[in-house]
Amino acid sequence: KQTLRCFFFFLGFSIITVILFRWIPVRYTPLMFQRYVENISDNYYFNIREWKSIDKISENMILAVLASEDGNFTEHCGFDWDAIRKAMEHNRRSGNKRYGASTISQQTAKNVYLLPARTWMRKGFEAYFTVLIELFWSKRRIMEVYLNIIEVGDGLYGVEAAAKTYFNKSADRLTAYEAAQIASILPGPRIYNLSNPSPKLRERQIKIRKLMRQQTWNR
Repeated sequence: KQTLRCFFFFLGFSIITVILFRWIPVRYTPLMFQRYVENISDNYYFNIREWKSIDKISENMILAVLASEDGNFTEHCGFDWDAIRKAMEHNRRSGNKRYGASTISQQTAKNVYLLPARTWMRKGFEAYFTVLIELFWSKRRIMEVYLNIIEVGDGLYGVEAAAKTYFNKSADRLTAYEAAQIASILPGPRIYNLSNPSPKLRERQIKIRKLMRQQTWNR
């Protein structure tokens, strides 16, 4: 009986918060607090710029994350099954470099609600919240939240913070070149160095710029 109550409480709470976040800005995420706890002795702080409406974020930035993270974002319903199948096939053949197939919707659900633990339970909750945000949010809203909360450096969250820190300008003025640079570090924002990019990172930036020409955004 107690377990059933907990289940229905979680169900109701999760649905209500997803509905509220359809309009309310997501200021903080579990990952931000985890980073704070991990670095509390180093005077760690959140460098979060003001919430930016998607209308005030350069379309170049949207095209860049579509090109780098999820080219089928506007077509799928939260899960890119073809990409998942290809990743599984690759990972089955290769024991070294592992490929992932997380969509922007999945990454948004994970960042808003969960800690980045690598467990099957966490993946299950990620799938659950992905279904909810795809059900209650528009693609436009998912993209807006994603661009405002993604980790873009050590203590940096959101593309506005990235634009101000790396290029000394607001996110609405990012060029295609600059947007591709920001998008290129998303797989490892605390590892990659935009001020001194490695040859591998430069290759990724060039690839993103090419793929951006194939993307469209009309949401």
